[in-house]
Formats: sequence, C-alpha cells, structure tokens
Amino acid sequence: MLFRTKLFGRTYEFKNVKEVLAKANERKSGDEAAGIAAKTAEERVAAKVVLADTPMWVIRANPVVPYEDDEVTRVIDDDIDEAAYAKIKDKTVGEVRAWIMDEGTTTEMIRGISKGLTGEMAAAVTKLCTTLDLVVGARKMPVVVHNTCTCGLPGRLNVRLQPNHPKDDIDAIRAEIYEGIAYVCAIRCGVSTPPSTRWRT
Repeated sequence: MLFRTKLFGRTYEFKNVKEVLAKANERKSGDEAAGIAAKTAEERVAAKVVLADTPMWVIRANPVVPYEDDEVTRVIDDDIDEAAYAKIKDKTVGEVRAWIMDEGTTTEMIRGISKGLTGEMAAAVTKLCTTLDLVVGARKMPVVVHNTCTCGLPGRLNVRLQPNHPKDDIDAIRAEIYEGIAYVCAIRCGVSTPPSTRWRT
C-alpha cells in the first residue's frame, strides 16, 4: 500500500504505517527530540489525510514494534477478538472516527468492537480527533473506577494530578501540583455544583 497524498500542490509520501502514525501526531517536544515528528504543519496534515484513508486491517498488520520481535505485541494481537475485529477491519481509520462521533453510535456498540482493537488501531483513530472529539467519544466510553473515591460516573468532574519531571526537580514538581490545583479551582469557581460536592486534593 502506498502512503501518499497531494496537498497544496505538493506530494507527501511516507515509507510505512509507523511513520504515518508518528507524523500524524500533534506537535510534541518528545517526538521532535526523537526525530520522528512532522517537520511542518502541512506535513502533519498530510499524514492525517493518509491515516484517515488507511484501512484498519493495515494498521493491525503493521504494528509499531513487529510481532516477531516483541512479546507485548504478540500478547495483544493473539488476544484480539476476531469476531469484533471483523466488524471494523475493512473500515478506514477516518470511517471509524466518524462512526464513534455519530449520534446513533451507542456505548454498547463501541464495546462491541473494543476487544477487536490493538493499541495502534485505537491510537490511529485518536490522532484524527480534536480535543472536542475526544470529549464526545469518551462520554460514550465510561470507565468507572473505585479506590478511596469513585471516579468516572456521569455528571461528575474528576481530576487526578500526577506530577512528573525528567530530573525529579522538587520545585518543578511542586509547581506542577500548584498548576493542577489552580485548574481545579478555576473549574470549581466557574461551575454551579451541588452543596454536597466534595473535592479531594
């Protein structure tokens, strides 16, 4: 399969699925440091166009880390529900994104294909999504978890802070915590919530 498109009078060609996935990513400093990011916004858009037209079976057949070389890839692929996979394998990545966004697509329908996806297949769809797309899609895929509190219930706002720093700089980690708390405070002040609402920090 050729991974090629013409955009703004210029032809963009990518050597494989791995390159398309990398360059379809939104701009990230880590991708740039690794030398895998799109060099221009136009190249990023071209990669998204190519990705949108790529069938899901092509994504599965070309994992980022080859099946023969990686045990995790083998475990994931061997565990695929083939009946669920058959429902979406011939759809393009763009078609799956549109299907998830469709008002007629329900949580149960999405669950019906979820066990037929590899990580790369799911990631491919998200690379075509805007932030609002991700919010709309995530609403159809609730994940409720229980620990010291319950997260993921409809109509609730949950925030989890997980500060990190490449050099474990305490001041930088503290700044990340304060920034996260500031976002929560801003959201709390801007939203009308019941008196019984409890916030954990």
